[in-house]
Amino acid sequence: MASLIERGGIILIIIAALSVVAAVIIIERLLYLRRIRSDENVLISRLKSAISKGRFEEALSICESSPAPITNLTRVGIEHRAYPAAIIKSMITDAANMEVPKMERFLSTLGTIAHIAPLLGLLGTVTGNIRAFGVLGDFGALGGNPAVLARGIAEALITTAAGIIVSIPAITFYNYLVSKVNHLIIQLENRVNELVLMLKKGA
Repeated sequence: MASLIERGGIILIIIAALSVVAAVIIIERLLYLRRIRSDENVLISRLKSAISKGRFEEALSICESSPAPITNLTRVGIEHRAYPAAIIKSMITDAANMEVPKMERFLSTLGTIAHIAPLLGLLGTVTGNIRAFGVLGDFGALGGNPAVLARGIAEALITTAAGIIVSIPAITFYNYLVSKVNHLIIQLENRVNELVLMLKKGA
């Protein structure tokens, strides 16, 4: 590994660092989405039961102990339950809009890594070729140092491969996570009317 990094140069180190950042983001986002999805059905059932019986303090306690997009919307709705339905809907919609940045957290960074990794690989190709051809230019085709020439070519090939290797899974997971977040946003929008009706019935 050390010799590989040495042959790839500083650009390969940067690509490797970006791959670690991308992996951390992917794992964190997958765990986050899994958590809010697994908790949602149970939370909605508990909230419906409490609100339908007029136990708003119990419902607020559930929201505070289990922070998630759906509980944050419900908490706002409960706190404004005395207002007309239109105002409640507006407040819940605003709360839903506040949840979107939380769900999209780090996705722009992941998308940036997915796009710049192959460009860094291409940059490594260019610098590696410059180094290789520089050897030929300094010493001539017959008198050049083969070891220096080989290092330049190795850097060109290694960084290109590394950039593509990092980019492919990053793009794949970026598209997957964006799709999941968009689906969750649509679900939140659909929950708004449901929450308003639920609060008005329980009031």
